[in-house]
Amino acid sequence: MSTHRVFVARLAGLSVFDPLGDEVGRVRDVVVTLTGRAASHGPRAIGLAVEVPGRRRVFVPITRVTSIDAGQVITTGLVNMRRFEQRAGETLVVGELFDRQVTVSDGDDRLPAVVEDVAMDQQRGGDWRLTKVFVRKGRAEAPRRGLLRRRRGETLLVDVEAVDGLQEQGPPQAATALLEAYEDLKPPDLAEAIHDLSAKRRAEVADALDDETLADVLEELPDDDRMQILTHLATERAADILEAMQPDDATDLLSDLPEEVQEELLALMEPDEAADIRRLLTYDENTAGGLMTTEPVILGPEASIAEALALVRREEMHPATASLVYVTRPPHETPTGRLLGSIHIQRLLREAPHQPVGSILDTDIDPVAPGASLGVVTRALATYNLVALPVADPEGRLLGAVTVDDVLDHILPDDWRESDLTEAGDV
Repeated sequence: MSTHRVFVARLAGLSVFDPLGDEVGRVRDVVVTLTGRAASHGPRAIGLAVEVPGRRRVFVPITRVTSIDAGQVITTGLVNMRRFEQRAGETLVVGELFDRQVTVSDGDDRLPAVVEDVAMDQQRGGDWRLTKVFVRKGRAEAPRRGLLRRRRGETLLVDVEAVDGLQEQGPPQAATALLEAYEDLKPPDLAEAIHDLSAKRRAEVADALDDETLADVLEELPDDDRMQILTHLATERAADILEAMQPDDATDLLSDLPEEVQEELLALMEPDEAADIRRLLTYDENTAGGLMTTEPVILGPEASIAEALALVRREEMHPATASLVYVTRPPHETPTGRLLGSIHIQRLLREAPHQPVGSILDTDIDPVAPGASLGVVTRALATYNLVALPVADPEGRLLGAVTVDDVLDHILPDDWRESDLTEAGDV
């Protein structure tokens, strides 16, 4: 007999607290078993996928949840900080069941429907069981971009026993309900959520994301995941996504593809975007040229400090890239005219907005050559206490900038996005 009911869509995003009131993280999904011995009395919730600081997901067994109420989840306080890894026989409700095509019993009729939410009830013995499924009548639409469109069709709340198809991987799923549950996530956090999905589901979510968001997500995913997504996309869309990515990240992706595929994608891109990537492909990946972005903030010496601040405060500007403004002779796109100097954002904030940037140049930061090794770049960043560094050719023309996050990507192990943050078990 049920004592308490929770709908998973409302549970996703709730804060998780320990008994002392300290926040542990946020609920991102519910892990259930739909088949097998554990589900003999109905599908059973076995735990929560909780996002903890550091953008990682950990598994919290449902037995350690003492309360789900008043917009929060309370645990015993003992949480294993190892990264959540989905096991065989486990299903993610938000990630895999939302938007799934099923068949429901409605009286004597068997009707096609799409899952929009799932309810779980706490039993008197303390177990949580899936008991109700909220569905929308009709066939699932093929995955496509433009997620938050109006959904049509009558809705029903039915017993889980009246639903067929929860266990099977059916036709391609849309991602409307899934991404509505994740709408508060920034691209790095959305990438973490997508990483936990199956390859099939990752591809379906990628089909539904707009180009800009998918480009941001790909920049945050491990190499295997983003390569799987890129090769799944139609060639024309893959080229659009590469255009929307930072040139250095797009270059990293392209460099793992056969040359004929690289050329096909580059030919579909805008000439200016393709030219930047072709130039980056000529450098070894462990050199300044291979690490740099070709789109730093560049101004002429006559530009005002107010203009510089307007550029670096743009929302899409990466913090490390925004830390230095480079002042050059025309042209002001890489490769530029002669590099005159650079200005740290802190200096910009200390000076009068009407002053020209050419009057406050720092000429002590020496650019590195595009062939400079990773070690040379790392020492230069450490020496000047910088998070970005200019890269220039022998004639002094600015070619790009290396940021500390790109250096860390190459210094850290290949699987750093997936490895444990701590060797400890429970904290």
